[in-house]
Amino acid sequence: MLQTSNGNGESQDSIPSKRYFTIGEVSTLCDVKTHVLRYWEQEFPMLAPVKRRGNRRYYQRHDVLLIRKIRSLLYEQGYTIEGARKNLSGESASQDSNLSSQLVQQILSELEDVLNFLKKN
Repeated sequence: MLQTSNGNGESQDSIPSKRYFTIGEVSTLCDVKTHVLRYWEQEFPMLAPVKRRGNRRYYQRHDVLLIRKIRSLLYEQGYTIEGARKNLSGESASQDSNLSSQLVQQILSELEDVLNFLKKN
């Protein structure tokens, strides 16, 4: 079911427009066995599906995308579990840094607007 990847874990297969997916559905969507998904939950802290009654796992769309990324890193790019974990945490740190930079720029712009407003009055 899993088709070619674009290199960063995002498959060309579309993900159905549902809010939650069972572990069996995610297993099929990502071509990863259910016991592997459970193991990855222990190894990758950012992978944390919602658990409901009976300890059943429900994955959201972002979880499916993350699993596809992990699968790509491990199976296609040859990363170890530790290497994949570092790669993913480095990505999120980079994204956080970029977001912080954008936020600082926005705040500076707003402060300059306030300063200009105060100078006029």
